[in-house]
Amino acid sequence: MVAGMAALALAGVAGTAPVMAEDRDDPDFVSVGAGWYDFNDDTDAVDFRVEYRSDWKLLGFVKPWAGLEATSDKAGYAVAGLLVDIYFGRRIVLTPSFGVGAYHDGDGKDLGDVVEFRSQLELGYRFDDRSRVSLAVSHISNAGLDDVNPGTEIATIYYHIPLRAIVGE
Repeated sequence: MVAGMAALALAGVAGTAPVMAEDRDDPDFVSVGAGWYDFNDDTDAVDFRVEYRSDWKLLGFVKPWAGLEATSDKAGYAVAGLLVDIYFGRRIVLTPSFGVGAYHDGDGKDLGDVVEFRSQLELGYRFDDRSRVSLAVSHISNAGLDDVNPGTEIATIYYHIPLRAIVGE
């Protein structure tokens, strides 16, 4: 599913050469999101997220991020990982990311283990002030660490706020 979304996103920006993050001056971001948890199964809930996305780059283009998620079913997830911003022109940003974290199912879906992995593909629009709005599809599962591994998919709408806009730099 994520591969299909990537193909669709790339088809939508065909003809525009991708540029990696080292050619952009994006700041640190505080990202807030809300979405549809488990949209492809039977344990629907509302998913809320807040993430910090650093402007520091490993190898010139890979950036660290960390975040917290909570659902309307009282599930919680603390996660951290790496992402890459790929630009198509000035405005369109494709961001694949991967992370690992600790999950608690609350009254929601049992994903089988405390340790869960999140892969995500995100397509966004960047404004002049560097803030962004984006749509993401993510998958969370324990990658077979436990016999129980149902996984879940989440569709999320994000707003990314430059940290300097929050702290007043």
